[in-house]
Amino acid sequence: MKKIKSMFPAFLLGISFFLAVFFVKPIGVSTQFSILAGVIENKVNPGLVFKDETSKSGYASTNAYLNKKGGSYAKKVAHPINYGMVFVISIAGGALLGSVIDPRKKKLREKNKKIADELINNHFIQENLKENKSGYIKSFLAGFLFLFGARLAGGCTSGHMMSGIMQSSISGFIFAATVFAVAVPFAMFLHSNRGGKLW
Repeated sequence: MKKIKSMFPAFLLGISFFLAVFFVKPIGVSTQFSILAGVIENKVNPGLVFKDETSKSGYASTNAYLNKKGGSYAKKVAHPINYGMVFVISIAGGALLGSVIDPRKKKLREKNKKIADELINNHFIQENLKENKSGYIKSFLAGFLFLFGARLAGGCTSGHMMSGIMQSSISGFIFAATVFAVAVPFAMFLHSNRGGKLW
């Protein structure tokens, strides 16, 4: 029974991906950060996105990236409350809701505190955050590079690896293999240099 319970979140995730593909489109997250950046820029520079009847989407942009796919990204900037954006906001909302209504939250809080304490002692990022304010800057830059890389690759882990493999996409398998081939040795290297354990 315990094993079935532990598999339940994975089952729900699989169902979510299936329903998304079946009814709308494959799940992806990182694109919405680009759209959000476009929305902010469009407020500062109102001419960034404009209507264009000759475009496939009916919208165009002076920005080459937003003009991709017949201006589909430009259209999303013009109308940001769309399926993709609502989905990304719902991820955070669902996580918050889950943390509030979970009957095991007290036990989980204690477990998370224990994990956090271990990370502070062993993990280099947490050490930086605790001992050096520049750690926040380093973490932000790392996140920025991660997201920038995802957009260069044309998708994030959810888009390439999860949605991609689900559709038997060759790029999805290549992406997954590359992620593990780079991430595991790199994590082992970082932890071994600091006398910590990978797991």
